[in-house]
Amino acid sequence: MAGMATHVITGAGSGIGAAVARRLHARGDQLVLHARDAARAKELAAAFPGARTLVGDLADPDKLSWAFSHQRLPERVDSLLHIAGVVDLGPVGELTTRTWRHQLNVNLIAPAELTRLFLPQLRVSQGHVVFVNSGAGLNAHAEWSAYAASKHGLKALADSLRHEEHANGVRVTSVYPGRTASPMQARVHQQEGREYDPSKWIDPESVATTVLMALDLPRDAEVNDLTVRPGR
Repeated sequence: MAGMATHVITGAGSGIGAAVARRLHARGDQLVLHARDAARAKELAAAFPGARTLVGDLADPDKLSWAFSHQRLPERVDSLLHIAGVVDLGPVGELTTRTWRHQLNVNLIAPAELTRLFLPQLRVSQGHVVFVNSGAGLNAHAEWSAYAASKHGLKALADSLRHEEHANGVRVTSVYPGRTASPMQARVHQQEGREYDPSKWIDPESVATTVLMALDLPRDAEVNDLTVRPGR
């Protein structure tokens, strides 16, 4: 993807999202960073000088369209990068409907709604939608049901979108990272009751490298699915 492309990114505040945003910002691309509220938007704007922000709560996807209607959307979008996510573990017998809805809203329904809202710009630019999924989007384990269900759904969303938009020149990639050293992973370890050692897991920069590889691939090829596992 050529320089000065415009990227809409969720989850740019930490982990994989921050690593991707730093790399794109460093090479001079234009960033439009999603934030859940005005305070977070201010932090992102300070961290990435020159970037624009869009405010809307992914936990309440029904209101995203309304929230964006009161803000200036980018006229051009070369990529939409869905990197934000939440995780709450627990056995099926104990998970509440509130916990289910929160993960489904943030991890699946909000990405679907954001994609719908930005599809017109993506079609014009023949852009790229990247879903940073999870190993849990391919395999579900005990106490991961709600999170894995949201990520399995995200895979289905990406696969359907790829078939629907291929004729429009829109590329769609799903990236499935294994455990990655990030605040989310620290939270997972806390919920699992395990000591967290970030050196054991994938560096977010390594996942960012795979995302940029997919974005920068020449138009004669497309990465559909990419699994990234810890190397040690």
